[in-house]
Amino acid sequence: MIAEIYSKPNCPYCTKAKALLKLKNITYQEFVVNTGTPINYPQLSENQHFVTKDQLLERIPTARTLPQIWLNDEYIGGYTELAAHFGVK
Repeated sequence: MIAEIYSKPNCPYCTKAKALLKLKNITYQEFVVNTGTPINYPQLSENQHFVTKDQLLERIPTARTLPQIWLNDEYIGGYTELAAHFGVK
């Protein structure tokens, strides 16, 4: 299983979603939504990419919060939906 996660730095639900994916041994590509100047962002790893908010909204026009998560190209939603998908409370 492969996941895509749109996130932002210092987002507790983004952190929880990535931890859950790691716990489930799911490889993911992370798309860091640029909500400020890139100079304020940490160094990106090889599985991370910068995207704009407009790029996120092209993919999911109704997105209003982060994270936004896909598993095997199936849209899941945010952290709450991801946890429910795996039966985590």
